[in-house]
Amino acid sequence: MRRRLRIPDLGGANAAILHRPHATVTALVRQLQAIGLEVDCHWPDLPASARAADYLFIDVDTAYDDQFPWEPGEAPLPTIALVGSEAPGRIEWLMNFGADAQILKPVGDGGVYSALLIARATFDARVELADEIDALKRRLGQRQTVVQAVAVLAARGKTENEAYEQLRGMAMAWRVSFEDAADRIVAAAKPTHQDESDHG
Repeated sequence: MRRRLRIPDLGGANAAILHRPHATVTALVRQLQAIGLEVDCHWPDLPASARAADYLFIDVDTAYDDQFPWEPGEAPLPTIALVGSEAPGRIEWLMNFGADAQILKPVGDGGVYSALLIARATFDARVELADEIDALKRRLGQRQTVVQAVAVLAARGKTENEAYEQLRGMAMAWRVSFEDAADRIVAAAKPTHQDESDHG
């Protein structure tokens, strides 16, 4: 099912701008303040406190990796690229950086509001997708545990299909995920230290 997008309330949000002093910055600040954002300008260094901002604007024409306290493509906030040069090297840098929206320079009297909304939606979707991928990786990692749990149940005289259905029934009865139920069964089947010493 497709996620429904909503327009966030931008009043009181904070924007950080990483751009040398320039008419572009003046125009950008004017628009952001008119929308209701608080603005902090930085150059050439981006302080660690900028991570707490709601949005980050960067000058693609002059930006470089060492200005950012994170790896390319891993910005912890919605990022909007200010693009002036279409030199291949600059566009390649931008693609690797992974901005969520862009505005072409020179910045005029419009475009900032829509860029903010697009950046927020793109960033949120990216974070949600990353979370889903992490969850899928965890579930794949638990697959071996499910196989072990089915083997434990099958060893009690059931077919593999019967053991699988029993595991499903246990998960429902315990009101836990399939994988958590498998974890419990495998943990319960492991010999305790007392059992080991009895056999020693």
